[in-house]
Amino acid sequence: MAGFDPIVPDWPGGPANIGALASTRAGGFSAAPYDDGQGGGGLNLGLHVGDDPAVVARNRALLAQHVPGVPAYTSQVHGIAVVDAAQVQPDRPVLVADASIATVPGVVCAVMTADCLPVLFADRAGKVVGAAHAGWRGLAGGVLGATVEAMRAAGAGEILAWLGPAIGPEQFEVGHDVLDSFVGGARSGAEAAAIQAAFRPHAGHDGKYLADIFTLARLFLARDGVTQVAGGQHCTVTDTQRFYSYRRDGVTGRQVSLIWLK
Repeated sequence: MAGFDPIVPDWPGGPANIGALASTRAGGFSAAPYDDGQGGGGLNLGLHVGDDPAVVARNRALLAQHVPGVPAYTSQVHGIAVVDAAQVQPDRPVLVADASIATVPGVVCAVMTADCLPVLFADRAGKVVGAAHAGWRGLAGGVLGATVEAMRAAGAGEILAWLGPAIGPEQFEVGHDVLDSFVGGARSGAEAAAIQAAFRPHAGHDGKYLADIFTLARLFLARDGVTQVAGGQHCTVTDTQRFYSYRRDGVTGRQVSLIWLK
């Protein structure tokens, strides 16, 4: 069985007092179709995908050995709600939210994905961190801006962001409805043109486009003054040995992206 093999974000200029990682499918206990793609146990962290809950609990316990606190798992609904990760506790009802922030050391923000874009945030002074689940609906709806707003309300100054593993621009086929949702929310003609450029007509697929979710995220982050953005190089669909992908496999597990203050 392959061992625990997380991705550690590389944030040029990031504060020294933050920890962050994005899990992969490797190093856990789940059997197929939630396995590691290489004949071993998978590190599926989602309780809602049909995997054995006892096995998922073992996977979550394994992950917990690598972070300072219990990850703040929320019920993600492709919305824009942001919560304080300190309020997400195992002995309380699960909160519905697609983003969380933390201002206290040891509180771990978490988002689960299997093609949607996880975005991790930190302010340069190391006072506030955050994590957002940005599928296309949440991205178009403003989840990144809502997270930035919550961080600033909590005292954040200049904010940096990291784009985690997500469906890549050669794999994310969408229709006119998705394109229209993004263009319809543009705040200017120039922004509408930039959004349109992130949708490339898919040759041979009438009425379909290949969307670049990483470019779209950078556009929306820039709208809210976040221009120091790293990451965006990992495609969940094409890298079968590292990532779960709903678009590729249908029934599959979930990886998680985490960030915390030390």
